[in-house]
Amino acid sequence: MKNIVLVTDAWRPQVNGVVRVLEALTPLLGARGYTVTVIEPGQFATVPLPFYPEIRLALFSKRRVKKMLKEIEPDAVCIVTEGPLGWAARSVCREQGVPFSTWYHSHFQLYVDVRLRGLLTPVYALIRRFHAAAAVTIVSTESLKRELETAGFTHLVVMPLGVDTKLFTRTSAPALPALPALPSPVFVYFSRLAPEKSPEEFMKLKLPGTKLVIGDGPLRKSLEKKYGQDHLFVGYKRGQELVDWLSLADVFVFPSRTETFGLVALEALACGVPVAAHSSMGPRDVITVGKDGYLGEDLQEAALKCLDLSPADCRAKAEQYSWDRSADVFVQNLVSLR
Repeated sequence: MKNIVLVTDAWRPQVNGVVRVLEALTPLLGARGYTVTVIEPGQFATVPLPFYPEIRLALFSKRRVKKMLKEIEPDAVCIVTEGPLGWAARSVCREQGVPFSTWYHSHFQLYVDVRLRGLLTPVYALIRRFHAAAAVTIVSTESLKRELETAGFTHLVVMPLGVDTKLFTRTSAPALPALPALPSPVFVYFSRLAPEKSPEEFMKLKLPGTKLVIGDGPLRKSLEKKYGQDHLFVGYKRGQELVDWLSLADVFVFPSRTETFGLVALEALACGVPVAAHSSMGPRDVITVGKDGYLGEDLQEAALKCLDLSPADCRAKAEQYSWDRSADVFVQNLVSLR
């Protein structure tokens, strides 16, 4: 098996967990001798996703996806998302009798339910149908596997995610634009500014020191207008610049209840920043309470308790998660066509 095709509706310049995972894995697969082709929206005519104009959806893609797969002659196909490209690739593979794997990355049905009440059950049923056709569906944690099995999903395998601990290392002297000294402690929100991430819950917390907001999204303008006087909004950050901003933080506050894993928590931990979060899927799979974070309904209490935790313990937790291991498990669970 040499040629791997990944089909994804989420790709650069989007900033989200799916893109981060694929950006981490593709070079590692290349280093292992695989040729990886990514079929993504930039190769098609697109329209913006309602509520998320930065996300583009491919239009009328099936014929071209079929042509691309024929030209590439892949040894394995993994459909990463349940969007238009994912459904097109699924249809082509089923018509041609080609086995494929899928990836359950996000609780998309919860994202929809936050905005359009009443659609949770039908959307979840549609997603279950999407994955039912796969020979294997990849998930990131054992708890997600158990939840999906209870809901009727089948052929699930666990592939733990990772973090680049070489990049995400706390910087003692961040190379940032001149800022006035930030009052300590610094509490950071680090994720998309979107309803499913519950960023306003962070904004409403009464915390001492500085509240830093790293990220962007459909809620940024309204949140910055409402809370800008008490919060430092710095937008999306990537690479070393992101690490430099995280290095200013004492605690990462993660109010989302819709995660399947939460890569941002690992990235914060790698920078020695403890995590305050709800006891929901993702955080509870990663955080050791009282060691590298606190979980609970009262995020203010959890955040303040995190101030007493050791950055070294946080770093040690992140070092348990390797992208190399992820890449090996990924390859082991691909369905070979030859």
